[in-house]
Amino acid sequence: MNHAHIRGRRLAVAVTAVLAVSAVGGTLVTAPAAVAAVAAPAAPLDAQDITFPAGEKLVSAGTAGFLTSKDDGAGGSALTWTYFDDGVTWPVPSSVAYQSRSDTIVTRDGYRFILRDMSGNGVSTYVEPVGLGAGYKVAGAAGSTLFLSVPNPTYGGEDLYRLTRVNGVQQQEKITPFGRGRDYKVLSHSLTSVVVVYTEDGSTGPMYRRALADLGGGFLKEERALLAFDPATVTTAISPSYIAWTEYVDGAARVAIEKRSEYAPFKRVSLGAGSKGVVVGFSGDWVLYGVPDGLTAPTANPLHALTAQNVLTSETVTLLDHFTSTSTAPDGSIYVQGGKSTDGEGLFKITEGDHPTASLIAGTPGASTAPTVLGSTVPGVADLDRNGGQVAMEWQLSRYNVNMDVTLRHTATGKTYTKRLTRPAAPARLTWDGLTSDGFSAPNGDYTWNVTLTPTNAIGYPGYASGAFKVTRKANPHDYSDNGSADLLARDASGVLWRDDLLDWPVGGQVTPAKPRVKIGSGWNTYNLIEAAGNNGGSAVGDVLGRDTAGVLWNYPGKGDGTFGTRIKVGPGWGVYNKLAGGSDLNGDGKADLVATDASGLLWFYKGTGSSTVPYAGRVKIGPGWGVYNQLTAVGNIAGGVAGDLVARDAAGVLWLYLGKGDGTFAARTKIGTGWGGYSQLVGAGDTNNDGRPDLVAYGSAGTHVFLGTGSWSAPFTKTTTSLYAGEGTKFTSVS
Repeated sequence: MNHAHIRGRRLAVAVTAVLAVSAVGGTLVTAPAAVAAVAAPAAPLDAQDITFPAGEKLVSAGTAGFLTSKDDGAGGSALTWTYFDDGVTWPVPSSVAYQSRSDTIVTRDGYRFILRDMSGNGVSTYVEPVGLGAGYKVAGAAGSTLFLSVPNPTYGGEDLYRLTRVNGVQQQEKITPFGRGRDYKVLSHSLTSVVVVYTEDGSTGPMYRRALADLGGGFLKEERALLAFDPATVTTAISPSYIAWTEYVDGAARVAIEKRSEYAPFKRVSLGAGSKGVVVGFSGDWVLYGVPDGLTAPTANPLHALTAQNVLTSETVTLLDHFTSTSTAPDGSIYVQGGKSTDGEGLFKITEGDHPTASLIAGTPGASTAPTVLGSTVPGVADLDRNGGQVAMEWQLSRYNVNMDVTLRHTATGKTYTKRLTRPAAPARLTWDGLTSDGFSAPNGDYTWNVTLTPTNAIGYPGYASGAFKVTRKANPHDYSDNGSADLLARDASGVLWRDDLLDWPVGGQVTPAKPRVKIGSGWNTYNLIEAAGNNGGSAVGDVLGRDTAGVLWNYPGKGDGTFGTRIKVGPGWGVYNKLAGGSDLNGDGKADLVATDASGLLWFYKGTGSSTVPYAGRVKIGPGWGVYNQLTAVGNIAGGVAGDLVARDAAGVLWLYLGKGDGTFAARTKIGTGWGGYSQLVGAGDTNNDGRPDLVAYGSAGTHVFLGTGSWSAPFTKTTTSLYAGEGTKFTSVS
C-alpha cells in the first residue's frame, strides 16, 4: 500500500495512491489522492518564532502541532496546521475539521472522512461509512478514530459506531448494544479511552448518561447514569487517575470529579450561578477549569481566569487571565488559547509540576491582553466656530468592554475636559461640546488628548493612548480668555472687577454666561471710565482701558487667560472727555480704534496703531453735536458696511445708529428706536451667539438684554432675554 509520507521542512509534492480497503460487509472503496504534509525540523523554536495569528481559533492540538480555523470571508472557515518545532504552517484543503485532540486532522469530503496524519512519519488516508445510510451524525473524533451516531428505527434511538483504519484496513464497529441512546457526543479522550455523553429516554423523562469507549474496540462501557449535566453544554476531562464533568443543579454550574477507581464524585468545584463554565483537563492531581470567553465579557468574574485546583488539597493557582478554546493532546499535554497580562495573547502550554504553569508557545503578533487603541479619528484642527462648536472624535479599540476615560487638556493653561464612556459601541465616539469641565468655552491653542481604557471585566491592565490637536476660532475683540466667546467686565460698588465668560453658543436659545463668575481683582474704583478696547496690541485677545481721576489713560493688555498684564500708561490729558467708545475698527485698517466726546460735544477719533504701548495716533476731530448723547458705544460692523459703526442714546431714551464710512467718519444718523432709557450701560460685546454678526448688551435696572445683530441697517437688532446679570441691574457701576 502506498502512503503519502511527510518529508522535508516545507510542503512536499502530493502523490497519488490507491488504497484497497476492506470495510464492514466487504465493500471495496478507492482512496482519494494522498495529502502531502510537512516534516518536523531538528530543533524547537520559541513563542517569538511561532505565531498564532489574530482571528484564529484553536481547533485541536497534538504532539507535533496544532490546528486552527478562521473566517474565510465567504461564510466558511479556513483551516491551518502549525508545527510546534519550526512554526511552518500548512493550509488544510477543507473548511470543516473535527476536534481529534491529536496530530491527525479529521475533515470531511462528501461521504468520506479524510485522516491526515501530521506527525513526522504520518500518512494520509480516509474512512468511509458503509451501510449506515445518509442520516448519521458525527459524534466526535479521537486521534484517527471517528465516531458516528446512526438512527436505529427499531428502538427509536441511535447506535454509536467507531470507524478507524488499521494497517490500511478500515474497521467499522457498532459499540452500543441497543439503539436506545441518542445525541451522542465524544468530548475528551486519553491514550486508550474516550468519554461519551448521551441522552436516553426514561419513563419520567430524559436521562443523561456518561460512558467510556475503548479506542481499541468493544462495546461502550456505561459508567454513570442520571447525571445532572446539560447535554448541550456539558464538558468532560479524563486522565489515568481521574474523570471530571460539568453539571448543573438549581441553576448553578460545578465541576464533578471522580477517581477512575471509584464510582462516585469525591469533589465538586463551583463554577457560579448561571455560568457556562468548562472543565479543561487534568495536570497530574490538578484539575483545570473556568468560564471561557471572558475577554469579551462585560463584567468581572474571577472564573474567567483559567484556574487549576489541586483535587487533594484544594489549593488553587491562576494560570491565565482568560481563555477561549482548549485541547488536550494524546500525551496529556494541555494547550489553551488565551492571554496573560504579562505575556500577551496566543497559545499556551500547561506544564505539569508541583504547581502547573502556563507557557506561551505561539504568540499573537500585536495582540495584548490589555485593551488598546488601534486607531483614532481626531481632527488635527478643531474649528469651534463650525458645527455648533461641537467636535466629533472616535477611536477604534481592540475591545469595547472598558470604561474609556477621555481627557482633553489645553497645553498652555492646563484646563481640561473629561468624559467617561462606559462600554462604548464600536467605534468609541465622543462629541465634544467645546467646553472645559468647569463649564467655560475651551481656550484656543494646542491640546493633547489622552485615553485610558480600564477593562470592566477586570481582565488585563489598563490601556493608554494619546495624541494632539489644535482648537481655533476667528478672533473676537471682546474675548479676554482666548476661547472665542465674548466676555463682559463689570465693576461693583466696592471696586472689584469681575469677568463673565459667555458660552460660545446659546443655551436654550439664550446667550448664557459660564459659571462661576471670575474675579479679576480689586482697586478698580481708581478709574472713572472703563472701556473694552479690543486687541490694541494686535494679539488674538482683547485689552481694557481705564481712565483715572487725574485724567491719565491706562491700557491693560489681555493675557489670553482671562486676566490682564501690568497696566501701560497711554498718556495724560484724557480728563477732558466724558465718554469713550473703543474696541471697533472704524477706518477699515484692521486695528481697533477709539472715539471720545468732550464737554463741548465734539467727537474725536483716535486711530489704532496696533501697539499696546502706544495704542493710538494723534486725535482727529470728527465734528460737533455729540453732547446730546449720554451713551456712546462702538458696536462693530452691524450693517455689513465697510467699517465699524456707532450707536448713541439721547436723553429721551432714543437710540441712534451712525454707520461707519470706513475713514473714521460716519454717515448721518438713523433712528433705531425708543425706550432705551432704562439701561445704564450699553456694551458692544462682539458676536455673542456665534452667528458672525456683532451684538449689543444692554444693562440696567430694567434688566439685562442681549440685542442680537441682524445685519440690517434699518432694523439692526433683535431683543432677547439672557441670564447674564439676572437680578443684578443695580449691582455694577460699570459694564464693558
